[in-house]
Amino acid sequence: MENQIQELTKSITVPTGPIAQVQGNLDQLTKPPGSLGELENLVLWLGKCQNTETPKADKKQIYVFAGDHGVTAEGVSPYPSEVTAQMVGNMLSGGAAISVLAKSVGADLTLVDLGVLSDLEPHEQLLMEKVKKGTANFSKEPAMTDRETLQAIQVGFKVAKKAKSEGADLLGIGEMGIGNTTAATAIYANLLGLNPVDIAGAGTGLDAKGITHKAEIVISALELHRPTTAFDCLAKVGGLEIAGLTGLCLGAAKEQIPLLVDGFIATAAALVAIKICPAAEGWLLFSHSSNEQGHKKVLAKMGVTTLLDLQLRLGEGTGAALAMGLTTQALELYYGMASFANAGVSDRE
Repeated sequence: MENQIQELTKSITVPTGPIAQVQGNLDQLTKPPGSLGELENLVLWLGKCQNTETPKADKKQIYVFAGDHGVTAEGVSPYPSEVTAQMVGNMLSGGAAISVLAKSVGADLTLVDLGVLSDLEPHEQLLMEKVKKGTANFSKEPAMTDRETLQAIQVGFKVAKKAKSEGADLLGIGEMGIGNTTAATAIYANLLGLNPVDIAGAGTGLDAKGITHKAEIVISALELHRPTTAFDCLAKVGGLEIAGLTGLCLGAAKEQIPLLVDGFIATAAALVAIKICPAAEGWLLFSHSSNEQGHKKVLAKMGVTTLLDLQLRLGEGTGAALAMGLTTQALELYYGMASFANAGVSDRE
């Protein structure tokens, strides 16, 4: 299976767009050099990924991948698994936070069913790509087979190809899946060598006792499975929606579309993608630092910074949507501000 992943990712290269030209354009605007901080870096990143000094974000798309987790049988979440399907329905009807934020930043929102336990009703914003109905309980057996993991990853590539064909300029990712903070914690512990006790958090609202129990479940599962590679880790302790997002991160890099990563769970998918293909990292930008315990430790260990820190811990792609809004404003500054020459303002000597 890993050979097939290597085949899928072999054409991925690091983005090398005209950074010097974009930087030169930014430096001609009526402001001290670099004074717009991360907003300037956003423009530079887009220019690098889109290989142009006139980057754009006219067509924005947010994908929320959904799947259920067998490990919820161990009491790692205060909510039952049926909430996954209920929240997908809420997103499709426009009532969820991501529904509101996607609309506010002019992004198209699409839900992708990778592994929701129940059968969802057809909807124009829903892609039916169910691999199976939820993962197995990884505290007792691997969450997925290698074949199921590959299939979920391939869905991500398929979605990226579809986005490219639809002319997407910028992607954002999010997730929905009761129990997926436990899966993400296991991935981080294995791939980054972090102690689950230090990174297991409240998720959807666990108390201190519940968080300790979650960490214990992760520790015992990693002892049981002992994953050896990023793909193996994803299969044994991951989730269907996380695998799909991993595929979308890799697929976006292959299709050369910049992608905004959401919070705690989406970062786990991005981490697996980077471990599988390091060149993919240049196509990814991490939108926000989640208030979920451990996310800041994870980001520091990965050596990445985020645009925002708003104490969010919702998931759904909400942080990615907010970062999309900043991206739009950064581009408005890039194209709307006057240059020193045009404004008649004296530049630095």
